[in-house]
Amino acid sequence: MGEPFENSEAWRTARTLTNEIYALCRSEPLSKDFGLRDQLQRAAVSVMNNIAEGWESVHVAEKRQAYNIARRSCGEVRSMSYVFVDNKFIAAPEQDKLKARCIQAGKLISGLIRSLRDRT
Repeated sequence: MGEPFENSEAWRTARTLTNEIYALCRSEPLSKDFGLRDQLQRAAVSVMNNIAEGWESVHVAEKRQAYNIARRSCGEVRSMSYVFVDNKFIAAPEQDKLKARCIQAGKLISGLIRSLRDRT
């Protein structure tokens, strides 16, 4: 068996993103917007969990599918960051940090997807 998913830079970055999202969701006014907060937390956890699911799968097609879901969830978090800044839940510099973390995680997930290209 190979390295555990916890050693993956992609998973560690997604974990950091998830922790940053949860911290953001604990502060007002986002903490009071239950729908947006819950959707955001689910999307962030989806990034982390789908990397783990893909990593643990023995089938390449399942790996690819899980990594693609993780990448899409990353985009969802990044997209929601615009709702936060537009509605004054966070300031622009905080959004920039969040977007950068999403982009970083997305690139790492793309690397996992690329690593599957020559496998069947």
